[in-house]
Amino acid sequence: MRFQTDLVPARLIKRYKRFLADCTLEDGREVTAHCANPGSMMGLAEPGTKIWLEPNDDPRKKLKFGWRLVDHENGHFTGVDTSVPNRALKAALMARDVDALAHYPLIRPEVKYGENSRIDFLLSGDGLPDCYVEVKSVTLNRTPGLAEFPDSVTARGTKHLGELAKVAHAGHRAVLLYLVQRTDCTHVAMAADIDPAYTAAHEAATKSGVETLCISTHISPQEVTLAAPLALAPPTRYTQIQHSNGETGEQRTPRPSDKRRYQNL
Repeated sequence: MRFQTDLVPARLIKRYKRFLADCTLEDGREVTAHCANPGSMMGLAEPGTKIWLEPNDDPRKKLKFGWRLVDHENGHFTGVDTSVPNRALKAALMARDVDALAHYPLIRPEVKYGENSRIDFLLSGDGLPDCYVEVKSVTLNRTPGLAEFPDSVTARGTKHLGELAKVAHAGHRAVLLYLVQRTDCTHVAMAADIDPAYTAAHEAATKSGVETLCISTHISPQEVTLAAPLALAPPTRYTQIQHSNGETGEQRTPRPSDKRRYQNL
């Protein structure tokens, strides 16, 4: 999925009211950009962060820039626009680039199902069970190489898991697809300390037959495309620790398998 216009670099001044971000362009101008992300954006919205904005000249839009990427200035990027995963996945599905879903010829986005819900994609084909695909954008990273979801409590996401479990129980195929909008991660995990209810719902949905797919992305200021599948790791849990200087921080609760699982990250 290519961006509609060339992105321009900027520095973040601050993000506020969830959907607004004040930024400084390279020429010194200060502008306000739309931030299409309702999550906490933990670790991605520090003042001074290098970011990439998409300009627009649409007279219907009050804000003339949209925040699209975080540039970690080490060769890696994170996509912050939560609408991008659906657009990138749609392009990949139509090109049959997702092996696990490539045999479905009919792709329908935003189809009503369940109790006042819409599935991101409903896939179908002769002789195949209907396939309900829910897409989640993953951007949180607290451990090197590990992407986590969610980055804040998501009652809506928990509801979607329940709906998918019902779909699977009815004999259809239900898929939860985590699209990792980071180029620096090799595994995905549920952030159990942030939203234990979501983690429990994911475990229950898995037992009900819901499939989990994790896919990485290639990200640049020109485009976002799907890359390789990623492995699903055990849920992560962090605990508050007191440092010697009196400040508090987070420490990941270790698991016996962690050394083996992450030694090659």
